[in-house]
Amino acid sequence: MKGIIFNLLEDAVVGEFGLAAWDDLLAVVGSDGVYTSLGNYPDSQVQDFVLAAAAKLGKSPAEILKWFGNAAMPLLFERYPQFFVGHTSTRAFILSVNNIIHPEVLKVYPGAIAPTFEFREAEDGGLLMGYRSPRRLCALAQGFTEGAARHFGQSVVFTHLQCMNKGDESCLCHIAFGS
Repeated sequence: MKGIIFNLLEDAVVGEFGLAAWDDLLAVVGSDGVYTSLGNYPDSQVQDFVLAAAAKLGKSPAEILKWFGNAAMPLLFERYPQFFVGHTSTRAFILSVNNIIHPEVLKVYPGAIAPTFEFREAEDGGLLMGYRSPRRLCALAQGFTEGAARHFGQSVVFTHLQCMNKGDESCLCHIAFGS
């Protein structure tokens, strides 16, 4: 996992809960908290942070990942405004992930492993999103989607139809867009 994820996590935790909360998480997971954005770190470290935060807050790991995705979106906009240029809606932004955002991420962060997304129109006007990643962080993708909606002043309803965390081969999610 690239260090930028840990940097975003630190900023999100400190921003919402304070520096002491971040220090507490570091102590629980046994980390010195030194993460360079270009560095590579074991995926298990993110899992350790998620599990520690879930235990501390009495929430599920999925709830923590959704929170993090939501909290990280304004931080991403602040750091990488170019990813948002030309997008005026959540749908347009989400659809740019494979063609614009992930290729740029791979340029900036060589060696990053990005999840695979597949999109198709749903019959009800929503979007069906396929997600595949060995990390199984579909709840983080949900949080990013909800955070993007908040950024664009819109609402979304994100439904997991199939989930790798429940034994499915891949995730399939339905995203309904509101105003």
